[in-house]
Amino acid sequence: MNLRHSFKTASKGLTTNRSRSLLTILGIVIGITAIILVMSLGKGAQNLILAQIQGIGSNTIAIIPGRLSNSPSDAASSFLTDSLTASDIDALKKKVNVPSLLRLSPLMFTSEAAFYENELYRATMYGVAPEIGEIMDVGAGEGNFITQDDVRENAAVAVIGSKVKKELFGDEPALGKRIKIKNLTFRVVGVLTQKGQSAFINFDDAIFVPWSTMQRYVLGIKYFHRIIAEADTPNNIDRTANDITLTLRAEHNITDPTKDDFTIQTQVDLADRIKIITDAFTLFLLAVAGISLVVGGVGIMNIMLVSVTERTREIGLRKALGARGKDIMVQFLLESVTLTAVGGIIGIILGSLLSFTISFLIGKIFSFTFAFNFPYSAALIGLFVSTAIGLIFGLYPARQASKKSPIEALRYE
Repeated sequence: MNLRHSFKTASKGLTTNRSRSLLTILGIVIGITAIILVMSLGKGAQNLILAQIQGIGSNTIAIIPGRLSNSPSDAASSFLTDSLTASDIDALKKKVNVPSLLRLSPLMFTSEAAFYENELYRATMYGVAPEIGEIMDVGAGEGNFITQDDVRENAAVAVIGSKVKKELFGDEPALGKRIKIKNLTFRVVGVLTQKGQSAFINFDDAIFVPWSTMQRYVLGIKYFHRIIAEADTPNNIDRTANDITLTLRAEHNITDPTKDDFTIQTQVDLADRIKIITDAFTLFLLAVAGISLVVGGVGIMNIMLVSVTERTREIGLRKALGARGKDIMVQFLLESVTLTAVGGIIGIILGSLLSFTISFLIGKIFSFTFAFNFPYSAALIGLFVSTAIGLIFGLYPARQASKKSPIEALRYE
């Protein structure tokens, strides 16, 4: 019997029991759908995060208090939050210490409720220096940004994002108006141009005040949550990061590099860390999805064994008419492979549709770009794996069918 005839016979066997065939491939469909979803949404999330990191410029260097924990002995150091102070800013600004540093700004943040007359809106409040506007490429569309005089005088002035302005003032002008935050009155001196989300900061939903004012009157602390620095050229990023490290060690009297109470992160470092984390998480989810494929394969083997038993007389009749054991085996193998291949195709289509829908809804609901990514490699691997599962788990039932005696099979009731 040629392969074409075997395929036609297998197709007829599957279409005769359509309901059972559909239920049989359900596990494969769910498994492949899950794989496509995980790969597509995982890639979209990774691209979104990396785009946000790149949004503050490739020359940017973040100085974070504490040391990232790589072992239990480092855990205590990773919780330090008060290791960056104003003296560090002064030391870093000296050209002799960091010649390739272009600019830097301390950064503090907290969530606070802002009041204007009867209106209330909770936004993220940032304490910054004037340089932050150039580092993050954001400026006041109306009025002015924070100035050096504001920082020196601990001025109670605020620059607000476009969404904050809309929520508190509506269509009224905001410049010169006064808002209350933690029983303090701030005069609005600027409204940011609409920028949206960038580098994990939603500028439209932010309130910027001088860092000195934030330290003294809002948070009551003498340290910074971050220091954001910028190298003069992309080629000098590593040099700048190294100079910053040496300067801070000297300021903090650190001679052993393993005792650093700060962490230096460039955009490349951060992007690599994020990529490793998202890749590891995606692999974990793929492993979970792969379990459903194995379960689906076992289900197909069980159903095919039941099918062999139910079609014993058919097998006997075909053997009596001259079909060889090899022909019977090929027929049942083709049925199994066809089932899983069709399940794989359905899973790819369903997974792609669900991924596209979820990506679209995320973009609409959260107001940021979450691009749909079709995982071509996952689709090819999914189709290959589903077909392989049909071949592997269909082999035993097919062998059982091929070994049946035609005389005993014809006597079967």
